[in-house]
Amino acid sequence: MGGKKSKSEAPPPPLLSNPWRTINWGRRQDALQYVTDYKPQTEGQQLRILLHGQTGAGKSSFINSVQSVLLGRMYSHALVDNTSHDTFTKKYTTYKIQIGSSDAFYPFVFNDIMGLDPKKGVSVEDVKLALKGHVKEGYKFNPESRLSEDDPFYNKSPTANDKVHVLVCVIDANTVTSMSDSILHKIRDIRTEASQLGIPQVAIFTKPDEVCAEIKADIKNVYKARSLKEKMERFSANMGIPMNCIFPVKNYHNEIDLNDDVDSLILNALRNIINFGHDCINFSKSSKR
Repeated sequence: MGGKKSKSEAPPPPLLSNPWRTINWGRRQDALQYVTDYKPQTEGQQLRILLHGQTGAGKSSFINSVQSVLLGRMYSHALVDNTSHDTFTKKYTTYKIQIGSSDAFYPFVFNDIMGLDPKKGVSVEDVKLALKGHVKEGYKFNPESRLSEDDPFYNKSPTANDKVHVLVCVIDANTVTSMSDSILHKIRDIRTEASQLGIPQVAIFTKPDEVCAEIKADIKNVYKARSLKEKMERFSANMGIPMNCIFPVKNYHNEIDLNDDVDSLILNALRNIINFGHDCINFSKSSKR
């Protein structure tokens, strides 16, 4: 009787009354300056960020979006394929970002790898080797076998710059709840290896505008959307990645001009990724003393 819900009871509204996470939408320039000013404590140190995740989640698009924001114009260095559901990234590739029109580059780099797929995706063992710095630039991933130690693309003596300092799992927010058990197991396996190596992990939720019409109408609703928050919470519970390490980001896709609010989400995620990587570098150095 008293505890029964009425059949005609209306569902909760799609937007929360208040955002569950605050972001300074009007302070894009401050966030950009923070990233631009970042310098590792050691001269020549390079912060390496490795992206992995399901095929088609937007790993390459995230790299392009970051480069677009930092360069102040649309940029497409990491190749993206919109015509196939197959993974487009075949080789281990490092992306450096030029600082303005100078000959200098930002002290952080991105590595893109073949997507995780139940049958044809990157070998989990190859991802683990990449985390340790054993994979050389240009290595062509083979879903059937891992990189062997006698292969010319195997780096036998990785330096501190070769090793990964932040592992970023890129997730399609629109399909996160329908990912296969096989993909989820691979993500957990890679995350476990990263944890044992002391590498911090971040998750990027792409395509949030496809989850909620209110986000599509106004990207500022991203931290008010009930459905997106629930998806992030579910992923956090399944993978063990804390909510404060999960960031929704809208990659540039159809746009031909930059948008301050889209930039703000990208820069917010990038700033946190840099901070986590910086802490990883410093911890590694202090633990060797």
